[in-house]
Amino acid sequence: MAVIDIDDSNVKENLNQNEKVIVKYYAGWCGSCRLIKPKYRRLSEEERFEGIAFLDTDAEHNPEARKLADVKSLPYFAIFKNGELVEGISTSKIENVVELVEKL
Repeated sequence: MAVIDIDDSNVKENLNQNEKVIVKYYAGWCGSCRLIKPKYRRLSEEERFEGIAFLDTDAEHNPEARKLADVKSLPYFAIFKNGELVEGISTSKIENVVELVEKL
């Protein structure tokens, strides 16, 4: 599944339409965010994560989406199940992201 770009206007809709979701929060100025972007995209295409929606949102321009996961630093990854926040972490290591997704 491809990574889906979301914003404040459709974040809740995307969380509620998909049972299992991971959201990456980033900012344009964040170097670590840019470095992890292709790794995150590759994760979204892995067969073992089929059925999980991979979402992407600019934390600076989407305060409502940011508030849903209590984002304080970037890049930040949050998992949601049935529209509810399960857990979130600030990390630039893809291994930590994999561990988080596996909790879904």
